[in-house]
Amino acid sequence: MSKSPRKAAVAHSLATEKRKNADKNQRNSVQSLAKGFRVLESFSRGAEEMTLTEIADASDLDPGTTFRMLNTLVALGYVARVPDSKRFALTLKVLDLGFHAIGRQDLRAMVRPTLRSLVDEVSEAASFGVLEGGDVLYIERVRAGFARLGVDIRIGTRIPASITVIGQAILAFLPEEKLRPVLETRPAQEGLIVPPVTRARLLPKLERIRADGFVLGESAISAGLCVLAMPVLDHDGIALGAISIAAPTVRTSADELRKRALDPLRIAARNAARALEASGGTASS
Repeated sequence: MSKSPRKAAVAHSLATEKRKNADKNQRNSVQSLAKGFRVLESFSRGAEEMTLTEIADASDLDPGTTFRMLNTLVALGYVARVPDSKRFALTLKVLDLGFHAIGRQDLRAMVRPTLRSLVDEVSEAASFGVLEGGDVLYIERVRAGFARLGVDIRIGTRIPASITVIGQAILAFLPEEKLRPVLETRPAQEGLIVPPVTRARLLPKLERIRADGFVLGESAISAGLCVLAMPVLDHDGIALGAISIAAPTVRTSADELRKRALDPLRIAARNAARALEASGGTASS
């Protein structure tokens, strides 16, 4: 049975209204997304911590809209409220958004040839990491058969700097104003196999590392790995990042790794430093 003209008109009207509402909701969703990104981008233009008013001014949004956007971003884990203040700060989760883009950046391309040459010479996996907050962020990684052992570190992996070999190589060559905030941070222990290190134990160790120019120790995330790391220094002797070599202890001891890999690692660190300096880039922040 066909619909009466009146019923057909009502159905058409309802369908039209439904499409209009859907279009309106879609526009609202797009606008909300754009506003959310404006709030996130406001942090890159100013201080690491900002008040609601400062964020509203920087993102050119009214306070009410800014407040709603911040609440959503806090709930999603991209923004955090700073304790005992009325300020907000980006979380490390925001940096995760950029990890896949790292592979398209010049920084990774600049250190990759150096790492490949190093791996060819020592036949062990090599990595380049930089400091991000209190963590080491792995920018590039060249493997040497580690997949067979089920041991690997993905690009974008982040590990507390104070308890890792590659992180300590960076920390030992930082100025006091950059080192202090890291020492005051309590690193997360999830997924790590080494205990946290106290400030009292870490400072003397960093002094020894500065004297030696390298770090040799156990992996913080994989049992049965020894790691040798050396900082990549700028012309002022400040760490831009660090290069590490990791080897399974089932076939090489830490001392053997040091003897056969220290000189190639030193050359690699110098080559990486020249590449980064020539580009005018800085790695650690």
